[in-house]
Amino acid sequence: MRKRRLLIVGCGDVARRALPCLLRRWQVTALVRQHDPGLRSQGVRQIVGDLDQAESLARLAGLADAVLHSAPPPGEGSDDPRTRRLLATLAKARSLPRRLVYISTSGVYGPCNGERVTETRRCAAATPRARRRLAAETRLRAVGRRGLRVSLLRAPGIYAADRLPLERVRRGDPVLLAAEDSFTNHIHAEDLAAACCAALERGRPNRAYNICDDSDLHMGDWFDKLADAFQLPRPPRVTRAEAQLRLSPQLLSFMNESRRLTNTRMKRELKLKLRYPTVDDGLKAALEKHRCSG
Repeated sequence: MRKRRLLIVGCGDVARRALPCLLRRWQVTALVRQHDPGLRSQGVRQIVGDLDQAESLARLAGLADAVLHSAPPPGEGSDDPRTRRLLATLAKARSLPRRLVYISTSGVYGPCNGERVTETRRCAAATPRARRRLAAETRLRAVGRRGLRVSLLRAPGIYAADRLPLERVRRGDPVLLAAEDSFTNHIHAEDLAAACCAALERGRPNRAYNICDDSDLHMGDWFDKLADAFQLPRPPRVTRAEAQLRLSPQLLSFMNESRRLTNTRMKRELKLKLRYPTVDDGLKAALEKHRCSG
């Protein structure tokens, strides 16, 4: 019996972390901009193409039983033409893949004033980057209503031992006073990779999932924990008005989108058991890794 065929579009950090699990269950092909010896050594077939060039995608049609789509939208605009081109290519085959898992962002919910956020909350993307993700979700849901089993994984701040904002802490960038601070959400890259594998097996059709850990903390507390773990000075605390003068627009936009994501659906339907249930668990593992490598 042949293995099912999986196409990975956007073979970045999270998808690569998922490969050991995926290769046990799937025959994996990745869309890449240039051949990667590391992927070849793992047994991943590669097709060279570019989501910004529709003509380079022709070989993807009819190639796979399922798709893991983790390619980001372009860096500007309010749409995601890359997802549009991918779906147009897949539609050229006699039949669509059976499943598609898309890594999206919790930013599609927009500012939530620190409220608990379930997947049934109406999306109100407030930044260009979130609007591009929401455009991709909307297009994918439309195809999902025609038979493709689409699962949307809405991820917040992704971190790992090699994905920590330590430079920001070293620079002494300020965070908000506790009384004015925003809630933040996180997921370890390994747990997001595991969620991709789980969604390919158990994701329900046209279903969104908040992929986050169990932490419930403010952004300033996250940076304090990070500073303490790596024996760095804690960042200074400032008012929101002062932050407007000292931080970049991108950082300010994150501070304005205070949310407390719930992950009940992820645990119940995807049956995902988090390897790093809180940022404390993740930072402990990261510190160990840094000590061993240093």
